Amino acid sequence: MRTTILSLALIAAVTMSAREWSLQECIDYAIEHNVEVKSRRLSAQDGERAVTEARDQFLPELSGYAGQNFNFGRGLSADNTYVNRNTSSFSTGASLSLPIFQGLSAIRGVDYAKASLLALLEQTEVAKDNVELNVIGLYLQSLYASEQASLARLQVSISEKELARRRALFEAGRIPELDIAQAEAQLANDRLTLTNAQNDSTLALLDLAQTLNLDNGEVFGIQMLGDENLPIVNPEDVYRNALVRNHAMRAGQLQIDAANANMRVAQTGYIPKLSFSAGLGTNYYTTTGYDNGSFGTQMKQNFAKSIGFNLSIPIFDAFRTRNNISRARSSVTSAELQLEDQRQRLYKSISQAYTQAVAAAKKQESADIAATASKTAFEAMELKYNHGRANATEFDKAKADYLSALSQALQAKYEKILRARILSFYNKE
Repeated sequence: MRTTILSLALIAAVTMSAREWSLQECIDYAIEHNVEVKSRRLSAQDGERAVTEARDQFLPELSGYAGQNFNFGRGLSADNTYVNRNTSSFSTGASLSLPIFQGLSAIRGVDYAKASLLALLEQTEVAKDNVELNVIGLYLQSLYASEQASLARLQVSISEKELARRRALFEAGRIPELDIAQAEAQLANDRLTLTNAQNDSTLALLDLAQTLNLDNGEVFGIQMLGDENLPIVNPEDVYRNALVRNHAMRAGQLQIDAANANMRVAQTGYIPKLSFSAGLGTNYYTTTGYDNGSFGTQMKQNFAKSIGFNLSIPIFDAFRTRNNISRARSSVTSAELQLEDQRQRLYKSISQAYTQAVAAAKKQESADIAATASKTAFEAMELKYNHGRANATEFDKAKADYLSALSQALQAKYEKILRARILSFYNKE
């Protein structure tokens, strides 16, 4: 809690003098430092290692061995009697195993590893997209909160001028003291509104800074958007484009490809396998009470070599292969269902963004007209009030209507910007 308070105080103190970040700078920094993106990158690195391991399945295996054994006590002799004797043996050698035909499992294993890697890479891009959308929303929220605070400052400025004017009128005996009290109460309420708006602006900026994973001591501010008139793109065009280019859609399709590749790996359980093996070795053996020969002589005389071919033909594996194929087929179906669900959610998001953007554009147009009209009405009411042809209640209502129209226009403006940017995000190349 204390850290949060210090962060709020710091941001509030330095925002005016901070280096202002653009929206793209915030997006790039957030992507670079986001934990989820880093985790996805590590998963992609694991996928690259999996491809290397799959390719290594084509390589032969070579191993060497050596062993020394000792036996003590009674043992069975050559004349079928038990006698006390001690024996020792030493053996050493090397063996080679070379896969010749692995039932296509190695080849299909490489295909599966590559397909999985492509899916992991796309999932990394999906994580980046999620960060970008989140930053866009928080960035616009910070701008909106900042402009709301500016609107609250305008409200305070109007109320301060009105209070000063009423005090002058009261001293001139033109208005009762009640009007002074009303103006003071209004100014106090407006200052409270300004304080809340400033706090909201500080908190919005703090949320953005924390999403970027900035240090608490980082001086941080943001720029106004250069282009606030993004076109509202047709949702059907956006959806068709997103089906091809959107990373979530591509990741879903690649997951289906990986699941199909995994099923082809499972099907290799029905295919025979052939391998080649070779070995060489020698040993030295001694028994107490016998002439055993020297170490060098035995090692030379006992030297042996071997080669062989091993063919494995699956006949019945307790339905293991069948069950593996069944599970792999279920994974394919699951991946297809997930992709269909993603498509539906994508279409819903695009349709909602378009509908909300159109509604916000209409609302902004109406709110701008209302703000212009209410400003004219407020200025006329102010003139009438200054000449004593309107009372304080009428003046306060005209002022409230004017500020309310400005607030609604501001809300519609940022709602339109946000939805238009979401459409632009899904429509990007």
